[in-house]
Amino acid sequence: MSGPISSLAAEAVASGPATVAPASFDGHGWLVVVNLWIMTAACALATMMVVDLARRAWARRREDRLDHPVTIWRLTALAFSAGIALRAGAEAVTIWGWDPLDPLGTAKFLVAKRLIDPVAMMFGLSGLALSYLSARGMVEQLRKRPFPIDFWASLPMLKRPAAVLFLSGVAAVGVVVTR
Repeated sequence: MSGPISSLAAEAVASGPATVAPASFDGHGWLVVVNLWIMTAACALATMMVVDLARRAWARRREDRLDHPVTIWRLTALAFSAGIALRAGAEAVTIWGWDPLDPLGTAKFLVAKRLIDPVAMMFGLSGLALSYLSARGMVEQLRKRPFPIDFWASLPMLKRPAAVLFLSGVAAVGVVVTR
């Protein structure tokens, strides 16, 4: 490290213990693995959902109205997914990038996470607002012509997300073991 540290976050990292993860994990390697795994997988899966929803919305932009239940459902899922992607992604990058030997670099991740957190929460709160505001109309609409949803028929769609979850777990174990 060259020169004085110019960040409170960098000073905290530099003066803290030289651990493989932030001190809040209290030296529990398994907890680092679990958090790294879930945050990485959640970011990847939520980003996949955001892209899929945005693609479908764009393809139907001429037909779908803003007050249509499908559009409201898409916007709600998009808001929640974007919030999860941002929040989990910021946390994953912080854990992946943790390096007590580079306090300035680590501090940049820590500050970025704090800048992203309010944006992620606004997406989540937007999803809650859409859910709350549309609940009465959605319930009424769904009760007019109820339809069964066969989740078992859609089960094969979970192959790719399961692979992302598995590979994120392998990567998390690998990075913690090799640090």
